[in-house]
Amino acid sequence: MKKILRYVLIGIGVILVLYAVARVLKTNSKPAVTFDTATATEETITNRVVATGKVIPEDEVLIKPQISGIIESILVEEGDKLKSGDLIAKIKVVPNEQSLVSARGRVSNAQIALNNAKIEYDRNKKLFDKGVVASQDFLSVELQYNQAKQELQNAQNDYQIIRVGSAGGSATANTNIRATVDGTVLEIPVKEGDQVIEANNFNDGTSIATIADMSKMIFEGQVDEAEVDKLEMGMPISINLGAVQDKEFDAKLKFIAPKGVEDQGAVQFTIKADLSLPSDVFIRAGYSANASIILEKKEGVLAIKEALLQFDKETEKPYVEIVTGENEYERRDLELGVSDGINVEILSGITKDDKIKVWNKTEPMDDEKKGDS
Repeated sequence: MKKILRYVLIGIGVILVLYAVARVLKTNSKPAVTFDTATATEETITNRVVATGKVIPEDEVLIKPQISGIIESILVEEGDKLKSGDLIAKIKVVPNEQSLVSARGRVSNAQIALNNAKIEYDRNKKLFDKGVVASQDFLSVELQYNQAKQELQNAQNDYQIIRVGSAGGSATANTNIRATVDGTVLEIPVKEGDQVIEANNFNDGTSIATIADMSKMIFEGQVDEAEVDKLEMGMPISINLGAVQDKEFDAKLKFIAPKGVEDQGAVQFTIKADLSLPSDVFIRAGYSANASIILEKKEGVLAIKEALLQFDKETEKPYVEIVTGENEYERRDLELGVSDGINVEILSGITKDDKIKVWNKTEPMDDEKKGDS
């Protein structure tokens, strides 16, 4: 009986061992991981620099007063188109009391001097008419009289300018603020009643209005220091405006700043480009824009996706793995050309017929696997 029980236990042990071996063999019998492949294709690759910025008028003119005072009236609105000489605003002069008193005193002095000169002139005129006074002496007295009249006129003009801002209230009076160029009013930063200061050696003065020719627009943007050395004057640029969809505008690079400005840890260089606008398109000043500058363009070159590239950990040289058999691959070092960030030109290393291993294929998520099952 014990002998039979022993054989039964041995049989059960053998069955368990066989079951375990079968499980191991079944687990290890899963097929090896296979990789997808790709081939090189002929592509047109464009290497470009993208700059962000805005579109602004080429020239903006700040209109400033020639005399200090208070805005009496504003005769235009933002967006109005003006010709040179058009009236923009009027200024009411608030004279300085000390200057006003001084000017009034100068007028009085000039009047006294003129009265004395006239008395002397009248006396010498009578004597000259009788032949008592020589011609040269009379001409000297007449000159002094005329100079006294002119001095009074000058003093009166100065007094009038200090008091009301104009010597005679003509159309060119300092109190009349006029456009100095043809263009569109972009901004009027003041309002009626504001006090304004004239431009002088110590102060830029208060801007009454900003005028610009909206038919001459430029792109102004920033380029990173890593890209600025690749730019050249006259390069063609494509401009995309955020406010104008599905349209590109041509431009030419005309300025590259000689000095960069640090912005959030990166050095940026200002660039400017002349913008070519169709006659039927109106662009507002300050539109945000992106400029695409083509550095290099190659058509019909052998290229692969940049995602297929691998890099040697020590030399950092690029390579790909080429299929040589079933689950067998061979490393091929590559020489690369121009890249657009998606495709890269292949100068040497592979041919159009080589099958390239897609080494970084992503696996489906667990939820996707469950869904497939």
